[in-house]
Amino acid sequence: MEKHVTDFYGCNVFNFATMRARLPKITYKSLKKTIDEGLALDESVAEIVASAMKDWAIEKGATHFTHWFQPMTGITAEKHDSFISPTDDGKVIMEFTGKDLVKGEPDASSFPSGGLRATFEARGYTAWDCTSPAFVKDGTLYIPTVFCSYTGEVLDKKTPLLRSMEALNKQALRILKLFGSSATRVTTTVGPEQEYFLVDKDLWSKRKDLIFTGRTLFGAKPPKGQELEDHYFGNIKERISNYMKDLDTELWKLGIAAKTKHNEVAPAQHELAPIFTTSNIATDHNQLTMEIMKKVAIKHNLTCLLHEKPFAGVNGSGKHNNWSMSTNEGQNLLEPGSTPHDNTQFLIFLCAVIKAVDDYQDLLRLSVASAGNDHRLGANEAPPAIVSIFLGDQLTDILLQMENGKAKEKNYSCMLETGVASLPNLPKDSTDRNRTSPFAFTGNKFEFRMLGSSSSIAGCNFVLNTIVAEVLQQFAERLESASDLSAEICALISDTVKNHKRIIFNGNNYSQEWVEEAERRGLLNLKSTVECIPTFIKDKNVAVFVKHGVLSKSEIESRYEILLENYIKTINIEALTMLSMAKTEILPSAFKYSKELADTINSVKTTGMPVEISAQSTALKELSSVLSSFTSNIAALKKALNKAADDSSDLLSQAEQYSKSVVAAMENLRTDADKLEAIIPRIIYPFPTYAELLFNI
Repeated sequence: MEKHVTDFYGCNVFNFATMRARLPKITYKSLKKTIDEGLALDESVAEIVASAMKDWAIEKGATHFTHWFQPMTGITAEKHDSFISPTDDGKVIMEFTGKDLVKGEPDASSFPSGGLRATFEARGYTAWDCTSPAFVKDGTLYIPTVFCSYTGEVLDKKTPLLRSMEALNKQALRILKLFGSSATRVTTTVGPEQEYFLVDKDLWSKRKDLIFTGRTLFGAKPPKGQELEDHYFGNIKERISNYMKDLDTELWKLGIAAKTKHNEVAPAQHELAPIFTTSNIATDHNQLTMEIMKKVAIKHNLTCLLHEKPFAGVNGSGKHNNWSMSTNEGQNLLEPGSTPHDNTQFLIFLCAVIKAVDDYQDLLRLSVASAGNDHRLGANEAPPAIVSIFLGDQLTDILLQMENGKAKEKNYSCMLETGVASLPNLPKDSTDRNRTSPFAFTGNKFEFRMLGSSSSIAGCNFVLNTIVAEVLQQFAERLESASDLSAEICALISDTVKNHKRIIFNGNNYSQEWVEEAERRGLLNLKSTVECIPTFIKDKNVAVFVKHGVLSKSEIESRYEILLENYIKTINIEALTMLSMAKTEILPSAFKYSKELADTINSVKTTGMPVEISAQSTALKELSSVLSSFTSNIAALKKALNKAADDSSDLLSQAEQYSKSVVAAMENLRTDADKLEAIIPRIIYPFPTYAELLFNI
């Protein structure tokens, strides 16, 4: 009989329930206090925890342990060591010490460092992040850790996130103290919705572009795409449903609260959404989710595609980052309540987010920038590259009133009548949702919708935490020195609305009118990754990270270099893959079909019969014309690629070459290739088409 979810949920996690059952009471209380209050870890506790954790893991079938970390590659890393320790009699014992738990030493030489470390300087350290629970997977005990160099510089995505959470906690508590709150800790929470594609693995294996780059570099539009909108929330096919069921099971075993699953807009596209948790655990969980999505797919002879734009002409995949702030007393600081116009604490935190997003819109845009996301943002399926905030009618009206005084009470709620006696009338929300907004308030949280599906959520969250912490500090300093707190709060809200209302936009973010209006408002429109990256090292942006101890100047400069290098390498791999496919697969198929057409024409001519051959001739002429352009564009791409690769002036200049010249040459080559695909018979064309990939499941 199949087990109930409640029987196995979190069974592979060393969570609080497991700790409570296996640790001495005093040790459990000490560790939980460390986790809950962000205190320093008592070294004596680590030894006891390590012993209990080892015994539990061995019972789960583990033979190894690993310090699991998140380097600047964007994925996770792990080095596995066994528990075995030889004894004098030729046997072994299973050993795991507090030192093993707390500190690891992976080789750091081959991870991106952006010049922080020379290649020969290999030593790096991992340190246990006890705020994220350890877990057992595939016979190994996984210990979530942070990663730094021998000299102490941060080399991972997790450390800045944890630092930013501390920064926000510190400043949020200052605000709460002014309102008489007894809260002692504020944490940011995230629920990342994950979009993805599933394609048949056998078809995937026949396309170099999917294998090497995660997206199709060539592909003509099929006769049917997403026009009928019949896939969105549609009936889930049995093969996909079985995959989703297995995926849920594997995630639940690891304590990942997968909640929602459904078909997305594009054919073969789907979405999974978890219940929110603290930002650092949510980050770990999302990395695991992406890994397990791919792993489970293989069992169903499927491949999971997490690229932001695997198929041209249909919607790409994003990751919606649902972000909020909560106290250790269970209060959501972005909960408006039934009378938000009187909820001044909520309005202060809301205004802090508004000001932060406006002041640091370049950093938020940078936090989601990638070569893959460049294909998605602004493509009438995702938010544009312009950062703006949707608040809805109610909150916008309240803030505009407070700009000029105190907001008056107004009833925004009403009932939605169904018009059918047997159906209940429904309470209607005070405002609609806006699915085109990049940063939308959705009831009691902000949904940052610009993230790409393959990205780590650590980046955007450490930026968001830091910039909100900065504004909360500004607010706290102003309010703490006020002689009349109530009056100063009203003045602060009024000033914030007056100075930052330009970032609020409740309309259609997809429209050209908004692009023009945003320019008039003075909002940034950073359309590409290469335009975004230089904003990282602007003085004001360096200052905010340094001020709050999230990143040092050298760490920021290293990340700047890593981002440029990653972009260059990504486009270079894509261009090389295109050239390989064009020369070794598409060209031979085109030549073969050309020969067939020519042979057909010659065969008909040799019969001596007065047979019309204009159709064959026209087809050959069309094919030859496109083929001529195609070969020219192969040469043009190769030339652009060589020129960009030879640009040694600096990384930014080289990235700009790739962004402009190489990407443009790739687009030209693709245009001709897709024309050839529409001409060459399927039996001759060398790899699976969009029609097969998107609908053959």
